[in-house]
Amino acid sequence: MIVNYYKGEPNTYTVCFRDGKVKKHGAGINFFYMPLTTSIAAVPLASLESHFVFTETTADFQEITIQGSFTYRLDDPLEVASRLNFTVEPGKHRYRSQDPDKLVQRVVNAVQGHTRTQVSRLSLEAALGEVRDLAQLVYTGVLQSPELKALGVVVEGLHFTSVRATPEMQKALEADFRESLNKRADQAIYDRRKSAVEEERKIRESEMNTDVELENRRKALVDTQARNSLTLAEAEAKAEELKLSPYGNLPAQALVGLALREWAANAGTIDNLSITPDLLTKVVNYVTDGGDARIAS
Repeated sequence: MIVNYYKGEPNTYTVCFRDGKVKKHGAGINFFYMPLTTSIAAVPLASLESHFVFTETTADFQEITIQGSFTYRLDDPLEVASRLNFTVEPGKHRYRSQDPDKLVQRVVNAVQGHTRTQVSRLSLEAALGEVRDLAQLVYTGVLQSPELKALGVVVEGLHFTSVRATPEMQKALEADFRESLNKRADQAIYDRRKSAVEEERKIRESEMNTDVELENRRKALVDTQARNSLTLAEAEAKAEELKLSPYGNLPAQALVGLALREWAANAGTIDNLSITPDLLTKVVNYVTDGGDARIAS
């Protein structure tokens, strides 16, 4: 009778079957076994990662290629070992069947199925522009997948690293986007020029208002000066009138006499004055006689 020794890994859940029945199971267990009657299944406990690439069609019948990855773990390894063939060759730690790979494919199929459901509801532009939201919706759907729950598979994370349209459509979208950028640039230039014209208009309007204000002030100043001059002239005329009013009732001879007296008082300031005898005789006669004599120059 041959007896071998099996040493399990800490991150592997080992199940020992003998005659089709579970004899021992646990993480990282060690035991002796008889190779002829014993089968050993090794279910990984660590989180595993897998990548995927598939093509789907949007609501507007455009193909997109989705590339991403997901991480998962086997939450119920004993159930997995009972439903799938995870038996290994003890000496080589190599799986004897393709079931471990098929389990990964089941997760990929679940991801693809939920991705197809979500993408079929979106337009091409929405699918390309809402990658994060799309991945979140698919992840939520995968978590609720009955098939994965039955196997004890828990998807820990899902990410879309790339969502791309066909090369032809990609070029068309790039051209459309470039045109949109050019329009936005033209609009920005137009807005900048419009703003500059508006500012220039405001400056000119301000200058014009300033000129109008200055003219109004100048006009008010001229009017004030004119009124002041008129008031001053009227005051001077009134003063002169009051000054001369006492002489209004005097006879002409008295006025002439006063004029002569004034002349005599200021004679010293006269540089040159010629008085003929005839003129002097007439003036004296006019003052003394009070007649109608006329003074001839």
